[in-house]
Amino acid sequence: MTVIEIIWILLQVLIGYNLVLPVCIYLLSLLKKSNAALSHEEQEADYAIIITAYEQVTHIPAAVNSLLALNYSNYLIYIVADKCDVSKLHFDDSRVIILRPETTLASNTRSHFYAINNFKRQHDRLTIIDSDNLAHPDYLCELNKCFNRGYLAVQGIREAKNLDTTYACLDAARDIYYHFYDGRILFKAGSSATLAGSGMAFTVALYRECLEHLDITGAGFDKILQSAIVGRNIRIAFTGKAIVYDEKTTNPHQLVNQRSRWINTWFRYFKFGFTLIGKGISKGSFNQFLFGLILLRPPLFIFLLLSVICLLINAFMSTTALILWTAGFAVFIGGFYLALTKSDTDKRVYQSLINIPRFMFYQVLSLLKARGANKRSVATQHYHVGTIDQIIKSDEN
Repeated sequence: MTVIEIIWILLQVLIGYNLVLPVCIYLLSLLKKSNAALSHEEQEADYAIIITAYEQVTHIPAAVNSLLALNYSNYLIYIVADKCDVSKLHFDDSRVIILRPETTLASNTRSHFYAINNFKRQHDRLTIIDSDNLAHPDYLCELNKCFNRGYLAVQGIREAKNLDTTYACLDAARDIYYHFYDGRILFKAGSSATLAGSGMAFTVALYRECLEHLDITGAGFDKILQSAIVGRNIRIAFTGKAIVYDEKTTNPHQLVNQRSRWINTWFRYFKFGFTLIGKGISKGSFNQFLFGLILLRPPLFIFLLLSVICLLINAFMSTTALILWTAGFAVFIGGFYLALTKSDTDKRVYQSLINIPRFMFYQVLSLLKARGANKRSVATQHYHVGTIDQIIKSDEN
């Protein structure tokens, strides 16, 4: 066997294992016994709910109204309206504090710490909500259950607020896949849930310890934060009952801008995976080792495209390799449908799957524009407006 052949085999392994890794972790999770810390009774912890907005405040009233309807009493809502016109934002409830930075921050973490530095009281925990999110009435109650078991960081679930277009449905399908494997299953297997940018909560002390000394610009603060938390060998819990409803992309322009920032973020921060794998090996930490493997995985469409290329090449080179790649795709497809079936997926999402090739085409365009993504846009533009009552009623139907 020549050096080139060995390199080719190794390259295929590095690409192909991404097809089967999620299902392998799922099987591992089935063997894991529950080792959650014992829950203890606690009075309502004091939460700071931080909503960040950049240029656009259209959705803030709906987001705030959903938060004011929480089945919880001990919290304050901080709206950081960065580069926003707040003249039309009026709330009669004293729990809502509007903060308008004098200078443009253009950064999630700068907005978060602007809120922290203007807290009206010393909160125990903080949770981060996007301006387009709507919170389920039991959101804080469900987060509390995880904190009461001893966890310091918790990721909830972001369900679709809108499924009105094919792009929104495909976006939701992707989120369901990641929430299932990178959230529920990864945590159940003994590692940490990945952070999703919103619908997540931390003790104030941990958040400050991890990020206060950094000035993070562009997308990806959640990637830095999760690496800092797991780097301390702290597990990030996952709960599928702490629900925020998140707007899914509705058109190609919105999709390309958003994904180009996300792809840019992966290329900037996937290196953290090597660090965590090294720590996991040296310290014997399964949490760090497995989480590091997940951070090294490319975005879904990238490793799928690379896998298709490998399969087509092997159609002319090796029958054995072709069979292995076909088996790998079968495992991936089965794993994808497993995630959908285990997640009570809307039938519109299933119906949209036939349009995956078109969706991937726009992802490729996003890849081509990824390099300068953070310079072109800071935040995703949102278009869908709804209320929490409408969404919950729709889910019940």
